[in-house]
Amino acid sequence: MTVQPRLMQYQDADCLSATLDHTIVRDLPRDPAIKRILIIKWGGMGDIVISTAIMQDIYLALPQAELHLNTMPAWQSLFADDPRFSKVWCVNLQQKPGRWRAYRQWLAEVVARQYDLIIDLQTNDKSRGLLTMLRLMGKAPALLLGNHPRFPYTIKQPQPLPQAHSFQIMQQTLLCAGIALRTDAPKLHIAPSSVASAEQRLAQYGLQSKSFVVFLCGSHASGRTKRWGAQHYAALVAHYLQRGERVVLLGGHDETDDCLAIARRHPQQVVNLCGQTSLLEVPVICAHARAIVANDTGTAHLAAATQTPMMVICGPTNPRRVKPPGSHVLAVQLDLPCKNCYAKQCSHHSCMQQLSPQRLLSSLPGAPHA
Repeated sequence: MTVQPRLMQYQDADCLSATLDHTIVRDLPRDPAIKRILIIKWGGMGDIVISTAIMQDIYLALPQAELHLNTMPAWQSLFADDPRFSKVWCVNLQQKPGRWRAYRQWLAEVVARQYDLIIDLQTNDKSRGLLTMLRLMGKAPALLLGNHPRFPYTIKQPQPLPQAHSFQIMQQTLLCAGIALRTDAPKLHIAPSSVASAEQRLAQYGLQSKSFVVFLCGSHASGRTKRWGAQHYAALVAHYLQRGERVVLLGGHDETDDCLAIARRHPQQVVNLCGQTSLLEVPVICAHARAIVANDTGTAHLAAATQTPMMVICGPTNPRRVKPPGSHVLAVQLDLPCKNCYAKQCSHHSCMQQLSPQRLLSSLPGAPHA
């Protein structure tokens, strides 16, 4: 008889377990000369959403300073109504033709703004390279803070946390700068118009608060190995329908095919809103849901900004590093030798194919027995 692999479950205590160093290298909140701050955060949507908690702590610690945010164009709408930032600016640094022109534009923007402090929450080769150029030009502020104790940063934290959850890596960055950790969940500012639009969609389909569950069944096109699969999600729909709950599908254009395949199986009971909502309508709809089931996707982090019980299904990615923070979020993963491979392609996809809906029933969020 074939032995089934163990289903592993991860809570915050399993994923946010790194020991943080509280040594203050430079006490920035006590520096009255800091008048204008630039926060750099690009990355994927999940990292952006997580970092909003870090941004909140910076905002609270330095109330006298004017905050600017540099992010990618795709995420600018997340901050359109965010009162913490005096300016949110974007340069498309991912373009290949015209890359050096974009770099020059970025450098010129930073120089023109005359920042007293730059906090690099991205800290990858590209952000370090641009800040190195600033230093070589003699145009960088004296205070440069990043997630690792290396050049070109001038505030060197005692030790990096390279294998930790990204949330704790950024928390460690704040601690070395004397910034207190007060915020343990994403902090989004959603315009009343987005709230009204999302609630209008719910009313349009007769979806009363806490009468439905949300499935986030897709992923970015480059991360298809992170998908549990339309067949599995369609089977899970039947479970919720037996409990008298409808299912709402949310996602972006990359996830259209999976959502259509699920909706076709249950055309009367499934509401397919994939590709129809703005980013900030997602957490509003999820706040009204009874539960959320999701793949490891950026949209899952938006959904986790609510307090709705949520399960995140992981396979090729490590739950200890990707689970959205929050006691209401449970991450699950089969204990296979190939787990956490981060492969973009796989010939067997065992981590998802072997995880049947039946294995999840006892742990599903929002269920009476969960």
